[in-house]
Amino acid sequence: MTYVLSDLHGCYEAYRTMLEKIHFGPDDSLYVLGDIVDRGPDGMKLLLDLMGRPNVTVLRGNHDHTAWLMLRHVGMRVDSSFAEQMGEMCRLWMSDGGDVTWQGYKKLKREEKARVLHFLQSLPVYDEITVGNQRYFLAHTGPDPQKIQQLEDCTLMDFLLGEIDYNQPYFPDRYFVSGHTPTGLIDPAYTGRIYRKNGHIAVDCGAVFGEALGCLCLDTGEEFYVKTGKNG
Repeated sequence: MTYVLSDLHGCYEAYRTMLEKIHFGPDDSLYVLGDIVDRGPDGMKLLLDLMGRPNVTVLRGNHDHTAWLMLRHVGMRVDSSFAEQMGEMCRLWMSDGGDVTWQGYKKLKREEKARVLHFLQSLPVYDEITVGNQRYFLAHTGPDPQKIQQLEDCTLMDFLLGEIDYNQPYFPDRYFVSGHTPTGLIDPAYTGRIYRKNGHIAVDCGAVFGEALGCLCLDTGEEFYVKTGKNG
């Protein structure tokens, strides 16, 4: 079976419970649509787990990208102007949940730190898959529906901080599966559950904010939920 979820944000226990709930095994595939770290307590633990699973594909989220930018400069000697710029970015990151990521990273062994940085750097921003006869476009988020038709013109930031228009279908022949925006902010009627409308499937159900971790089986359409407390 092929499963998809997003925005784990350090919610390791909910993630492990979800794997048990779906009976995730070596013949299954899981796509995680970004934002593994920040806000919740166990981002590093999650990364190390995901990195060791050959049947899991992780896409890059904006929090993962920012964490990589911040952590790779730890200990580097830089000029004063760059240090000032990085200092402001770091303050913003810390205030948006990066403090727990930093604390977890500091506890890793040197080899683990190197592996984590390499993994974060290697994450793609989108993927296209076919399950059965149905095609899917997977990304953390994306640009407007016109721009995405020319993928070569899209930027990294389009897939990290773009604002999807959930009122418009993006593709005539596939579903756009995304995370980034908690489903309750797309439509309050979908708070804490997976949003499916207008050719979109949004799977960030707000786990780190005390709602639920949602997971969708693309083979059957079955939805799975693990209720979380605030911060996972």
